[in-house]
Amino acid sequence: MESNREITAYVNGKPIYRKLIENLPYNINLKSRARALRKAGVLSEVIFWLQVHKGIFWKIDFDRQRIIGNYIVDFYVKTLGLIIEIDGSSHDNKEEYDKKREEYLISLGLKLYRISDLRIKHDLNNVMKELEEYIVLEFGS
Repeated sequence: MESNREITAYVNGKPIYRKLIENLPYNINLKSRARALRKAGVLSEVIFWLQVHKGIFWKIDFDRQRIIGNYIVDFYVKTLGLIIEIDGSSHDNKEEYDKKREEYLISLGLKLYRISDLRIKHDLNNVMKELEEYIVLEFGS
């Protein structure tokens, strides 16, 4: 184990190492849109938010409706450089746009984790366990 790597959290007793991406681009013109999206409260996003806000999920800090470049992502974990996207009907017929958006975000060094809207509504416990496993796999070694 490298001594210069900072542990940001422990998930199931396993250390999770910081992977902070510095100086992400930010389009200030999207600020009011991001605020409106937070207030609108899409059900699956609200359900997920209640599982992760205020450090409830392994003391990991999640941001909601975070602006990165010219995009607004559903959730962002700054200490891990991790984006969590909830895929619902708003993504229908937007495959090309979503692909371009995903490629851009990954090009910044960010990781992207997708969860289906329906799974959050109907299989939340397993969704949260799978997210734990993903974080341990990607950031635990």
